[in-house]
Parts: sequence; C-alpha cells; structure tokens
Amino acid sequence: MDAPTGVAIRTGGSGKGRHARRKEGVRGGVAMIRRFMLTAVLMLLVAAAAAPASPQSNPDLQAFFQQDIELNEDQIAAIRNGQPVAKTLPSRTPAEVFLFGAVYIHATPESYFQFARDFDRLRKLPNYLALGVFSNPPQESDLKGFSFESDDIQALKSCKPGDCLIQMPASSIEELQRSINWSAADVNEQVNQRLRETALQRLLAYQREGNQVLGIYNDKRNPTVVPQQFAYMLSYDKALPEHLPDFYHYLLAYPNAKPANVEDTFYWARVKFGLKPTLRVVQMVTMRGNPAEPVAYAIAEKQLYSSHYFETALDLSFCVRGSDDPKQPGFYLIMAMGSEQAGLTGVKGSIVRYDYHG
Repeated sequence: MDAPTGVAIRTGGSGKGRHARRKEGVRGGVAMIRRFMLTAVLMLLVAAAAAPASPQSNPDLQAFFQQDIELNEDQIAAIRNGQPVAKTLPSRTPAEVFLFGAVYIHATPESYFQFARDFDRLRKLPNYLALGVFSNPPQESDLKGFSFESDDIQALKSCKPGDCLIQMPASSIEELQRSINWSAADVNEQVNQRLRETALQRLLAYQREGNQVLGIYNDKRNPTVVPQQFAYMLSYDKALPEHLPDFYHYLLAYPNAKPANVEDTFYWARVKFGLKPTLRVVQMVTMRGNPAEPVAYAIAEKQLYSSHYFETALDLSFCVRGSDDPKQPGFYLIMAMGSEQAGLTGVKGSIVRYDYHG
C-alpha cells in the first residue's frame, strides 16, 4: 500500500535473461508484501487488547483461498497462525503484475484502518521523499514540494509525442513546449509551477468527471488509454474478492454511485523507486462495512498519475472479521496489489519491478 504511468525504457538482452529478471522482480514483490504485513502485525499486536485466540472458521474465505488464490492447506494454516503468506498471481499480459497476501492479526480491524491512513508514518519511510494530502476542495498550496528533478526538466525540453521520458498526454507535451522559456535562468521554477497548476486542474476535473479525464498518455509510440487500462486491471477477479460490488463499481464510476459508507482522500507523493524519483497522485477510497458484514473495512489506493514507470496501479486491502469476541479481537488482512508496467523488461525494468514490488 505504499502505491498512472511509465517511462518507455528500451532495453535489450536475451528472452531467457529477461524472463529470469522478471521472475526476480516478482519475487521481490512477494517479499515486499510479506514485509508490509509483518510490519502491520507487529505494530497492531502492540494495540491488541488481549492474548491471541484462534480465528473463527470462515467457509467463504476458505473457498476463496483454495479456489481463487490456489493456496494449499499449509499456507492457509500459516495465515491463521499469524504468518504472512504472499504469492504472485498469473498475469494476463506481459505488462501486468498482480500480488496477493494474507495474514491473521490479533487486533481490531479499526486499528489497521488507522494504520493504513497514517500519512505521517508514510512520510517517515526512506523511499518517501515528500508527501502531501489534498484539502477538500484541493488547493494549489497543497502541492508545495510537488516538483520534477532537474534531469526530468532537461528531458522535457526535448519531449515530443511518442518519444518522451515523462509520461504525459500529447496536448500537455505540446503546451509545455510552447509555454516555457527554456533559455531562462528560472526554467526549473517555470516548469514546476506549470506542473503544479496542471496537476491541480486535472485533479479537480477528475473529481467532477471521473475516469474519463485520466486521458491518453502519448509518451511512447503506442498510446496508453488510462481509463480502459484501469477497467481491465480491475476486471482481474482472481485477486479481487467478489463480495463488494458497490465498492468496485464506485472505483469505475467515480464520482457517481458513491456508497453511503465510503470516503475519499487524495494525496500526492514523490517516491524513490531506485532509478529515479517518481511523482504520483493517488486517490484513497475507504469503506466501512456494516457490523453484520464479513468485511469490516476495504481500502483502495487508485493511482491517478505517475511520472514514471507505472501506467496504472491499484492496491487493495480488506479487513475480514475473524472473531466476534471483543476481549480477543482478530481479523484477516487480505491484500491485492496490481499494476500495468509497460516497457519494464531488461535490467532496468527488473530494478523498477523489484523496487516497487519489493
């Protein structure tokens, strides 16, 4: 959960070598999701109100683990015993990566909800160089620190549709080329001021009109239609429990069809993935389940923009009730992390895959 769109990385190497490096990156992702869950377990155990108790049997969850995720009995037993289990799921396309993880935590679902929404915790992580939470409604002052590195600004100078090292629509590339005085001493500030203005305008447009304004990215020869790609990624049913149709529909229909028990938070981050810092804008959608429902909380982090690497990304977390005893609380934490990462082959691609997913 520490998570549209990527640089066109052109690299070579044999097919066998690329396949091996991709596997290494995905293995790194599995390790990452285990580390995150262990962190959550350790922090939430501190807040647990009582000694651990065995989780109650959940036939639907058992069937989901066995049939959809294809976990074996030993893996399911490990989850129940508080040991994080993570695995990569089959990809439908070479650019697609899906990771799954689950663990049983002896604490209240509310404690994880607070943990996941703790932006001060994220700011302390070494790979988070800057982070800001948007006001309601968003203001340009919320974007203080949202800026490109100098080498990205130099790359923008020579950008053109179909050949740009920053992910952007063709209209934005052309407008930037016209509006910036590239020989001025304050060129960096000019670019970053335009960046902040554009980011605010697009976020406000997204809040009014939804996915359609995410548009098309023309930084590579083959354009990326972001709304279509996001809908395709959300259709991956193996990683996504099917018991929350209103929640999933809202992710596609936003800002329409908002359920009464859902809240939206928007934030931006400048994150270091290993090769270079990346700017991201993210929508966090949180759902509180009714007391009688098995899912106490659902959290989605929907990536609206990324300056490098990731065309689309969606991280999902579910807190599934595991104990009704207030003296011995517990829940299953289930995570599904998906992304589309065009061009991530070869040595550089394997580094990015490892850093983002591990």
